Amino acid sequence: MGATLATKTRARGRRTGGTYRPMAEINVTPFVDVMLVLLIVFMVAAPLLTAGVPVDLPNSEAKAISDEDNKPIEITVTEEGLTYIGEEEIKDGRLIPLLKAMTEGQADRRIYIRADSALNYGTVMGVIGAVNGAGFTKVALISEQKK
Repeated sequence: MGATLATKTRARGRRTGGTYRPMAEINVTPFVDVMLVLLIVFMVAAPLLTAGVPVDLPNSEAKAISDEDNKPIEITVTEEGLTYIGEEEIKDGRLIPLLKAMTEGQADRRIYIRADSALNYGTVMGVIGAVNGAGFTKVALISEQKK
């Protein structure tokens, strides 16, 4: 890597005076060290970048959704029945107008719904029906992978 076996070399002329030759190899050891530290930092930070409202997601054997959109909208419904978009709580009746304002007429924008597993079926279907009734066609439910 950065080691050389040559010690002192004889110069062909008097110009260099028999001094050490400059090392021509690139020392990649510091580069590898920095890359490994960055890898560890990203591995630790990646799980912290998930959605902010904690819910107990149900387990399923469904395949993962390909993330074609770079910024899907996440709607979270907690065990208490509170609705969030991202980390902001949404009051009753404000979900659809807020979604329409966020998407600015893009009905094909992907919407992820994260619902607590303790919720009843009717509550979750109410949110899905309201979103679908507003004209949004790419609605998906988020769950945990079965282990």
